[in-house]
Amino acid sequence: MEKTGMPHRAPYAADAWASRGRIYPENGSPTRSEFQRDRDRIIHSTAFRRLAHKTQVFVPHEGDHYRTRLTHTIEVAQIARALSRGLGLDDDLAEALALAHDLGHTPFGHTGEDVLVEEMENWGGFDHNAQALRIVTHLERRYADYDGLNLTWETLEGLVKHNGPLEDAAGKPLERYKKRGIPLAVCQQDAIQSLELASFASAEAQSAAVADDIAYNAHDIDDGLRAGLFDVDDLRVVPFLDELIGDIEKRHPNLERSRTIHELGRRVITRFVEDVITEGGKRLKDSGVQSCSEVRAQSRALVTFSDTMTEADRSIKAFLYPHMYRHADVMRVRVEAAGVVKNLFTCLINDPYIMPSEWAEAVKSGDESGNARLVCDYIAGMTDRYALSVHKRLFGSAPALR
Repeated sequence: MEKTGMPHRAPYAADAWASRGRIYPENGSPTRSEFQRDRDRIIHSTAFRRLAHKTQVFVPHEGDHYRTRLTHTIEVAQIARALSRGLGLDDDLAEALALAHDLGHTPFGHTGEDVLVEEMENWGGFDHNAQALRIVTHLERRYADYDGLNLTWETLEGLVKHNGPLEDAAGKPLERYKKRGIPLAVCQQDAIQSLELASFASAEAQSAAVADDIAYNAHDIDDGLRAGLFDVDDLRVVPFLDELIGDIEKRHPNLERSRTIHELGRRVITRFVEDVITEGGKRLKDSGVQSCSEVRAQSRALVTFSDTMTEADRSIKAFLYPHMYRHADVMRVRVEAAGVVKNLFTCLINDPYIMPSEWAEAVKSGDESGNARLVCDYIAGMTDRYALSVHKRLFGSAPALR
């Protein structure tokens, strides 16, 4: 495919025509770049479709209009494209990474992950980013010639390192991995094809990471307001939000509550996106980087918030933590959901042959660690409703989670 009709790309953008390639070599496409092909493979994956029935914060049973992992992912992808376009990056790679970033999430959001982290502590641990890597390199079974999606090196690297390096120059795990070590799936893939774990990822991966933060802020405020966990006036304790609410009231006096909520969400996204494009553009220019490799070699992320908006981001999260994520109604559901995942893990680790035939056939006698990983993969891939269905079949009942 020739580089014709393509938007302007900065010299530090990832280049799909100079990709480091795939584990299993393939002929190029006459109609799509390598990063477009990655994006399309992710969209058509089974794991991507399952996101429609996985919890974001609220379980889907509570209402049809609250975010799921899928709607969150689509919002992140839209923001990532806006950021990458504004910075002259490859928006196909940024979109692919945004679409894949939550593939490894368990049923019931972070609640399910917390249980699997605890249960898998003696068998290589659990990490949703590492699980996403397992999905795209091993667990998806769609192609005749290989397991996984056979994505490009740039997409795999960005999936693993979109939040920054995992180890220092000496190969020692950075702070967030010191206790449990770098996830096993990452180490295994790095041994096959080095992911350069001590460096930052591309600017496109950094765009996807900051897009995730922006999407969280906007839609969790929206969901929390519409669920009645807090009201618009409660948000005024956050100076950034107080300013936006004041502007809405000035421009649209006596605006109905539902429109006020939507206006607030739009302004939150716009302000953060514009800030990242301005701050990221300045950092990219001041750093003097002239290639994607030079972006990776920097000592800090280049696509990020300004100091002012970093404080706004911190303040929003500080408000949402007690008012939403730890709200009594949410915590009650989380406790029940955690019980479901824990019960499933305990039951299946004791008798993995209970799993469906395609999983049970992979069970190996005496391989405790391997069987634990098999059970973990099976549970992590469940949707919320499938987990409840299996729980009801095995235990005779399942909580309503509402």
